[in-house]
Amino acid sequence: MDKTNFFTLRLDVFSFEGAMQKIESILKNQQTRLLFFINAHCFNIAQKNQSYKKSLLEADLVFNDGVGIDLAARIGGVKLKANLNGTDLIPAIIELAGKINKNIYLLGGKPGIADKAKIQVEKKFPVLQIKGVHSGYFDEKEENRIIEEINLLNIDLLVVGMGVPRQELWLLRNKDKFNNLKLGVAGGAIIDFLSGNISRAPVWMRRSKIEWIYRLWLEPRRMWQRYMIGNIVFFWHILRLKKEHKLNQKK
Repeated sequence: MDKTNFFTLRLDVFSFEGAMQKIESILKNQQTRLLFFINAHCFNIAQKNQSYKKSLLEADLVFNDGVGIDLAARIGGVKLKANLNGTDLIPAIIELAGKINKNIYLLGGKPGIADKAKIQVEKKFPVLQIKGVHSGYFDEKEENRIIEEINLLNIDLLVVGMGVPRQELWLLRNKDKFNNLKLGVAGGAIIDFLSGNISRAPVWMRRSKIEWIYRLWLEPRRMWQRYMIGNIVFFWHILRLKKEHKLNQKK
């Protein structure tokens, strides 16, 4: 798959429609592919966590998520086609999987949240059925049972919401253990969103790419450091890496 260099990482650049076409072709194929997303927070983690950075470099698809990545892309001379954030894209992927009769599994969230997400998703998209769910809290023994269940149910689409970088490292570590899986998606808080446990920002805020302000308002204690300090750190990294690139070009 063609990749576009994005400072120390690589992105797959698509329009929303192009991304969905790519996902459909993966769901109809036989190989297991992994889809990850990066926002400013993810980029910051990748600068200090080499295992996570490696997982992003080895993922089959990495999509840009959020206005921070969009602004950094402009600084780096990278032309993005759409904001491919997981909060919008993953529900569309789930709906698509249902339409083409693919089996779906939700893994993540606190106990009971994935079950609630299953109910809400099936209510919104009657055409599909979530074949299995499990919370993001499990030990090694339970992990083996989850993987066995995913294989027994012939799951095609696995949506994992266990937070960065745990979800990406988990998917990459277990990729070869799945028998039928077509696509594993790392979705962050997506299961909380699907369940209604966390509400989405108003549509006008999403279109203006400022949904992060709404998240900060909802969860100020948890999110203030990520957004208020994290965004400063992110652009410091971007400007530092751009300067380093220029210096290397002059050598």
